[in-house]
Amino acid sequence: MTDESPKTRILIVDDDQTLLNMYKERLEAGGYEVITASNGEEGLAKAIEYLPQCILLDILMPKVNGFDVLESIRSTEETKNIAVIMLTALVQESNKQKGLSEGVDDYIIKSETMPGEVISKIENVIKKKKSELEQRAQQ
Repeated sequence: MTDESPKTRILIVDDDQTLLNMYKERLEAGGYEVITASNGEEGLAKAIEYLPQCILLDILMPKVNGFDVLESIRSTEETKNIAVIMLTALVQESNKQKGLSEGVDDYIIKSETMPGEVISKIENVIKKKKSELEQRAQQ
């Protein structure tokens, strides 16, 4: 018997093409379906179109920044329950607190976290979000 469940879909939103490609390759090698976007506007459109299980979201991007994308994701019915991880170069505690208060599921600093750790955090956040949604559905 084979497991034919659909692949977990991850959306990566970052204007750094090197980072996009690196995480795309690592996640696809791990069995994930990966969609990428190079700015916040495109990321929001793809979040609505593809409804990924998790979004890796940079903060500093052209057009629409990560905080604005997060606000739109959380205020849109179709996307409000998607797990969102901010993956950013911003190390200030105030940015982390802002992200957490606005509904991000995790906040990762690029320079302090290896790609393998990011993948583990994605898996943990997806499991936690799925568990939360199942609990809400039972109430």
